[in-house]
Amino acid sequence: MTGLAVLDVGYGNTDSIRLAFERLGAAVELTADPAEVEQTPRLVLPGVGSAKYAMARLAELGLLEALRRRTGPTLGICLGMQLLFEHSEEGDTPCLGLIEGRVRAMTAAPGHPVPHTGWTRLEWADEATGLIAGDYLYFAHSFACDDGPATAARATYGGQTMPAALRAGHLWGAQFHPERSSAAGASFLQAFLDA
Repeated sequence: MTGLAVLDVGYGNTDSIRLAFERLGAAVELTADPAEVEQTPRLVLPGVGSAKYAMARLAELGLLEALRRRTGPTLGICLGMQLLFEHSEEGDTPCLGLIEGRVRAMTAAPGHPVPHTGWTRLEWADEATGLIAGDYLYFAHSFACDDGPATAARATYGGQTMPAALRAGHLWGAQFHPERSSAAGASFLQAFLDA
């Protein structure tokens, strides 16, 4: 077992996340084994896809309790971050329940269509995440998590303020795609590796 595993369960941006970590010099293992998911030093839940399908797939592979029992650094990217919350409006889906709050459908605004796809500037960031206010990050999503105590970076799109990143104990999250966010994304991934 390496020090970093990316969950590989048949959905998401697994390969691009693996390559982003390998560019930072990390040895990456792909896994869907519940024992490895629970015990690997660092774990990444990939993004892209729907909450309902992802939760059904995690249940089918016996990974729900392994994810809930984890105590090591765990990073959810895009959909992976949303799955850490209690519930998603996408398919009216119960999620992992590791972070208090819900995931809600975004509302389009003039000049700001949904899905939110493209580069958006951070308004605030906890620099312990490797991010700083003013960083531009790449987003691709139609749902956003509730803002709350776990929020570690914020952005606004179409008048809607949303968590761009989170930290809650051993849990990390990125609503943006760090693997597509140039130097700022790499800095975030490096901070996770260093945690």
